[in-house]
Amino acid sequence: MLTYFTICSIDGFIEDADGRFDWAAPDAEVHAFVNDLERPVGTYLYGRRMYETMVFWESPPGLAEQSPAVQEYAEIWQAADKIVYSKTLSKVASARTRIEPELDPEAVRRLKASAGHDLSIGGAVAGRLVAPAALAVSLRGWSWRHGGDLLGPGALLAPVTC
Repeated sequence: MLTYFTICSIDGFIEDADGRFDWAAPDAEVHAFVNDLERPVGTYLYGRRMYETMVFWESPPGLAEQSPAVQEYAEIWQAADKIVYSKTLSKVASARTRIEPELDPEAVRRLKASAGHDLSIGGAVAGRLVAPAALAVSLRGWSWRHGGDLLGPGALLAPVTC
């Protein structure tokens, strides 16, 4: 299965006006829930910005002091392959990672057909590339109220046709 998975605010934003999503930091219970969703993923497909955010999980500082759910997520992420679609990134900072200059829908279809595990696309740009190609078969966006307020303005969750 190919899933477009994202965190979004209750009003449908995936980034605030400054391009950040630190407002969406999950607690231990939510992190455990996300781990259950992410465990079947064997390959992550990212744009450059999302990869640069997620590479944190390659060697998170103070991991031994974090909750079991956070430690497990690091293990899940490190065990998976990563493909980064970027024309500007010249090298990667994580194992099991390669760079492709552009997201080719046919190559993703072939990967999806041959993979013995789930694939996950993350990030606003990658999501916008997937939508027109109708590659995703599952959309998983989760949200909660952060401080009781709506987030907007910022980057809206990319519409994905499943």
